Amino acid sequence: MYTTSWCPDCHRAKALLRDYDIEFIEVDVEENPEGLAYVKQVNGGHRVVPTIVFPDGSILVEPSNAVLTEKLGLALEW
Repeated sequence: MYTTSWCPDCHRAKALLRDYDIEFIEVDVEENPEGLAYVKQVNGGHRVVPTIVFPDGSILVEPSNAVLTEKLGLALEW
């Protein structure tokens, strides 16, 4: 997951993954120039976070909790 420290959507997505005990690797694009270059590459030149890359190579950008849980095949807990 490509993130920044100040991004509220990043904090939300990370919290959701932790709530479901799903492991992820975090790359802070403010501290990782290669990560920033990748995010810009896959987002038409824009720095958009969170950008989440899945093991199958698919990508979600700024997903809602509903979209993220659907992608993971999970039921959204309220």
